[in-house]
Amino acid sequence: MELRKALLDALKLKEISRAGWINSGLKNVESVAAHSWGVSYLALILMPEGLDKEKILSMAIFHDLGEAIIGDITPDDEVTKQEKYDLELNAIEELTKPINGREKLIDLWYEYEKNITLEAKFVKACDKLDMALQATLYSLNEDSFNPKEFIDSALSKIDDECMRLLIDSTANGKN
Repeated sequence: MELRKALLDALKLKEISRAGWINSGLKNVESVAAHSWGVSYLALILMPEGLDKEKILSMAIFHDLGEAIIGDITPDDEVTKQEKYDLELNAIEELTKPINGREKLIDLWYEYEKNITLEAKFVKACDKLDMALQATLYSLNEDSFNPKEFIDSALSKIDDECMRLLIDSTANGKN
């Protein structure tokens, strides 16, 4: 019964809207779960050879799990990075209590948060690329939405030149 509750709680990610999009004035926005799928898809398609595929995909799926309990915290919420980290860690520990191999999942989240491996750096870049591409999609459908803030933020945090080119070409209206 405890596992069922943890699974149901985790699936609440499907119902949590991405707060950054709402804060920018958009109405019908993606869920945190949809974002995690986008990151996972980008990771699968763009994954460089030599990286651990299972680790990358697990990290991409799992990286925002804590938001199922704490919601999508943005800089507008005036929560410090340490407070956000602590809230997410507590939520992840709660959500994984009944799961076999939970230590591995928590370690993956920690690795992602601390950005300490090539896999974590790659997933972080996919996270930002997803944001930039989603901003571009919104700008195509919402005349009043300007994606510049989101695209500039992504570009400032992505070192990979190929990913930067994908963002630049979408920002300029090219396919």
